[in-house]
Amino acid sequence: MSEYDTPHGAVVGTSDTHGASQGDGHGYGSTAVRLDQGHIEGTGGLPARFQNPGLPPHVPRMADLDERAAKRAEKQVAALFGLSSLGTVLFIVAYFAIDPEQSGFIPGIGNASIYNVVLGICMALALLGCGVGAVHWAKTLMPDTESVEERHPQRAKDEDRQRVVAGLMEGGEKAQLGRRPLIKFSLLGALALPPLAIILPLIGGLGPLPKDQLSTTMWKKGDRLVRDPERTPIRADQVTIGSVFHVLPESIKDSQHVLEDKAKAAVLLMRLNPEDIKPQKERDWGHDGIVAYSKICTHVGCPVGLYEQQTHHLLCPCHQSTFDVTQDCKVIFGPAHRPLPQLKITVDSQGYLIADAPFREAVGPSFWERGSA
Repeated sequence: MSEYDTPHGAVVGTSDTHGASQGDGHGYGSTAVRLDQGHIEGTGGLPARFQNPGLPPHVPRMADLDERAAKRAEKQVAALFGLSSLGTVLFIVAYFAIDPEQSGFIPGIGNASIYNVVLGICMALALLGCGVGAVHWAKTLMPDTESVEERHPQRAKDEDRQRVVAGLMEGGEKAQLGRRPLIKFSLLGALALPPLAIILPLIGGLGPLPKDQLSTTMWKKGDRLVRDPERTPIRADQVTIGSVFHVLPESIKDSQHVLEDKAKAAVLLMRLNPEDIKPQKERDWGHDGIVAYSKICTHVGCPVGLYEQQTHHLLCPCHQSTFDVTQDCKVIFGPAHRPLPQLKITVDSQGYLIADAPFREAVGPSFWERGSA
């Protein structure tokens, strides 16, 4: 049997009144309970009151004993705050001066965006200088003595509350802001400027205002209607009753942003019996029963891609909004709240369908600054 294989219930070693271990020397003591001893009822040998260990003696710092050391620490803190301010100023300059598309080789990183790297370094200087300066200020010049406050009722007495206020005022005096104007003014700059490094990208990153880009499309008077995706023009006699064409303006070929312009300018072209068209405005804006409506659903901008020839209904398959072509594309079912905008069309001298005017209202879903086209 090994030295740890004692029988169940046996106590290994005892201790005398001084806490010294006796027995086989393993140091368990009389209060030690082994895992294989089973249930043992304790006596609860805790003292009624713990002795207050007190606080270690205060060790003064160099700045507490030597005014030259304090002055040197003040300059170091001010230099760190100045570094923070410099980092913010450089951030603002770099934000406007460096081309966001510029890239180059950076040792240790590789090919990266010069714009992002410089902004990151400048922001790091701004935050690091402010943080390290505050820590150095607290470590070298602010009071470092510890104090103990006994527990008291939830609300202190009036004299105690006044004493706290006086203590706060005294703390301000001990922080030496009045005696150290260099720290005070450099701290103001370090605290006031770094937030600009966060606010400026948030505001500048929003990009230019959209102006009327959300309300206008490429359609203009005289623009031919062409098939999508063939980009071939459409003659009026090619559009039969019950047929539907997905069309775009012919000027889409000159677009610098094809996907963006196509997403707004897509149109559905249909031909109905003129007698089935109820609103006079829809007849006037069409040609011999041929009408053109925006393909962009007024709910959330999904493409309206299904046409029921018998009922003359346009259906958005995404959220089931249904528009009645015979009633100027009025919403008859689904979450959409506005009819599809109609494009006024006519024919040119060669019989090709052309736009007689741009859209008179903004296409697609609603937005807070929606206006007429």
